[in-house]
Amino acid sequence: MSIEKYQAQVKSSVWKAIAQSGVMLKDVPLDEQNKFVDILSDNLLVTVNEILDETVQPAKANSVADSLEGEEQILWEGRPFLSIVEYYTITNERIKTIKGFLGKDIENFEMIRVQDIDVNQNLSERMLGIGDITITGADASNPTIVLRNIHKPHEVYELLRKAWLAARKKYGLIFREEM
Repeated sequence: MSIEKYQAQVKSSVWKAIAQSGVMLKDVPLDEQNKFVDILSDNLLVTVNEILDETVQPAKANSVADSLEGEEQILWEGRPFLSIVEYYTITNERIKTIKGFLGKDIENFEMIRVQDIDVNQNLSERMLGIGDITITGADASNPTIVLRNIHKPHEVYELLRKAWLAARKKYGLIFREEM
């Protein structure tokens, strides 16, 4: 479900609760009522997301330089905003997506195969501090993956970019572009 649908569903529930409570808002201008419900709905979504975060404790981000030596290390773990069935793990060697509640669909995307990373945010996502990270690469099974509704997407983007550049350097990979 998209963020806009979540927002609309929560706003509808808030309006329904106000109507059922019997609280009279006729003295409050309609634009002020709408502003109040919008702010309340967004804060409710953020609170629910924080509650969901408590069930999934992401690993603390390690510095990319520290993780270049030796074995694979987790750089970042997270999940989409308000999701309990999708998780992401970024290591110094790969990007791992896990989807599913009972059954699990696990997809690995090797860092060395990444060719491009983009961040996308619409207005409502910027207000909530989330966004999508699109990763394009040379993976035959899935050339594009999207890390949806990630908290602080620009920080995760920078972490991904540094890990990608470190992986290219580690394996001596050089891309040539034709002009």
